Amino acid sequence: MSTAAVTAPSSADPVAPGSTSPAGPRWLPAFFALAVIWGSSYLFIKVGIQEIHPLHLTLFRVAIGAATLVVILLVTRDRLPRDLRLWGHLFVIAGVGVALPFTLFGYGEQRVDSTLAGLWNATTPLVVLPLAVLVFRTERMTIHRLIGLFIGFGGVLVLLGIWQGVGGAQLTGQLMCFGASCCYGVAIPYQKRFVTGRSQSGVAVASTQLILATAQMCVIAPLFAGAPPALWTLSGNVIASVMALGALGTGIAFVIMFRTIRLAGASTASMVTYLIPLVATVVGIVVLSERLEWYQPVGGLIILAGVAVSQGLFSRHRAPGSGTDPVLDERPSLVASEAGACQDCSAAESAAPPLRANDGRPKPDQMGVTSEKPPARKASTNSP
Repeated sequence: MSTAAVTAPSSADPVAPGSTSPAGPRWLPAFFALAVIWGSSYLFIKVGIQEIHPLHLTLFRVAIGAATLVVILLVTRDRLPRDLRLWGHLFVIAGVGVALPFTLFGYGEQRVDSTLAGLWNATTPLVVLPLAVLVFRTERMTIHRLIGLFIGFGGVLVLLGIWQGVGGAQLTGQLMCFGASCCYGVAIPYQKRFVTGRSQSGVAVASTQLILATAQMCVIAPLFAGAPPALWTLSGNVIASVMALGALGTGIAFVIMFRTIRLAGASTASMVTYLIPLVATVVGIVVLSERLEWYQPVGGLIILAGVAVSQGLFSRHRAPGSGTDPVLDERPSLVASEAGACQDCSAAESAAPPLRANDGRPKPDQMGVTSEKPPARKASTNSP
């Protein structure tokens, strides 16, 4: 992938954000492919843990994902970062934002269905926001964000079915899935504070995260789970699921995400967040014959509504049209997960120069939140 900044769209630019062809928007196939890949990840985890320890599953997943992205780097003649301080920050993100949540989802799905794990992943933006406001100071709290938080966490109580009383392995599994979302909630504002906006390409940074996560799991997995299983002892379904989880969900999906950002803009690309739980639910029910209680999808929908409100999706200040996102600099840092990629679309947008109107004033962000952010600090104040 090219690491050059995307130029401003023009009437002659065939791939300007939001552009369409006679056959329709060019970004739609990749957009839906991304939703299917990331939404199916919970199915692949569920199949994988039937024969593989969650720690070993994480090890295989990040190793295959790292190998996939390194091949892409070689083909595109890109290179890994050389800044040792950046590697230090990415080491933290690799542990908190990659290795730990992947493992928690594996442990969680030993106790709950994949459909429920996919619904819990939707809580990630609700965890990100208070940490970004209170701890990392990368965002400001606003009225609609606060309302969205209350709505979203109301959805969490519905998802748990709190009125029935919860306990046992079911509660433990759900808390593990929520813990994975909390890990993303820490890693995403951390990377936005210390990593986003650097000169390296997003694929290079994501590759580094996965390489570091692989190194971490090479130490942790054998220490706590023993030697990994031999390949010939695993069934074909498990091997295929692990390969898909690593190569597709933790590798190629990031290239698709960057393409979608370039073609449709970050705001539009981030809408994949709302399709992932839907795909996870449909795939779990159709393929694994899983069942949901009525309140679980209802809780998931309330959570997504809270996320939409907190992100200003229903803001009356939202700019008309879906094709007027700010010009994007293709250098966002991504937590190597579906949650990180979806959330960090906003980081890509905030790192880019704003598209200006004819009178020189910045145009309002489509998601209705850019105008509420504090003025960007100088690069020197962002340096760790």
